[in-house]
Amino acid sequence: MTTHGSNEVEVKFLVRDAEALVRSLRSAGFHEETPSTFEANTLYDSVAGDLRRAGEILRLREYGGRWRITHKSRGAAVKHKSRIERETAVASGDEMHAILTALGYTPAFRYEKYRAEWSDGTGEVVIDRTPIGILAEIEGDPGWIDRIAKAIGLSESDYITASYAELFFRWKQRTGSSARNMTFEECGTPRP
Repeated sequence: MTTHGSNEVEVKFLVRDAEALVRSLRSAGFHEETPSTFEANTLYDSVAGDLRRAGEILRLREYGGRWRITHKSRGAAVKHKSRIERETAVASGDEMHAILTALGYTPAFRYEKYRAEWSDGTGEVVIDRTPIGILAEIEGDPGWIDRIAKAIGLSESDYITASYAELFFRWKQRTGSSARNMTFEECGTPRP
């Protein structure tokens, strides 16, 4: 639900029962906007890791056959994660990759998931089936996030403000995995 140059506010949470979450979303007035669709993301950075050190993200995403380029500024993660996000459609992922590499950026991290998008017309909840488990995000106004979280049975202690890269590296520490990217193949996880 991100718009161009908007302040993205979100929380993630671990999904223990995807079917129960879907029932809760329907009961809360949500409808599925996009069924579970494969998504591939590549984060780019300078060779020296300048963007990572600055807390910024430059991402090229393919989702449902469409490409988007996104820049996220350093954010604040208190109760909700908040950061400025600029995003636009790209006609060709291969050409955008060529532009980024010509400018000195290289692929630094890849992650995959199957994403389903749900909305109540005010905000969005996405359910992500990733190689490291099922997670979801609630994105919208902070007060709305808290109301929806409560309506679907979450408490603030369930909120996660870490990025997928951070969650992946925590997963690697717990599991001892040698995967370098959060892809189904590298993590040895079957696709949903």
